[in-house]
Amino acid sequence: MAKIKGAVVVDTERCKGCNLCVVACPTNVLALATQVNSKGYNYSYMEQENACVGCSTCAFVCPDACITVYKVKLDK
Repeated sequence: MAKIKGAVVVDTERCKGCNLCVVACPTNVLALATQVNSKGYNYSYMEQENACVGCSTCAFVCPDACITVYKVKLDK
């Protein structure tokens, strides 16, 4: 059976660090960076890359639509 692996891409310049995606993620993949973007916000990023299942919950809750989720089938 194929397993799905997800990859979250965040537009760090548009992200305002509202933390909604971090809280919404069921597998605790995202976190807020300690670095800031050009606007002075701590942006979200993929902290636990191998845990992402590609559910896209983070993209749905993002008010600024700065998250894209990619899904890849892994054959095993």
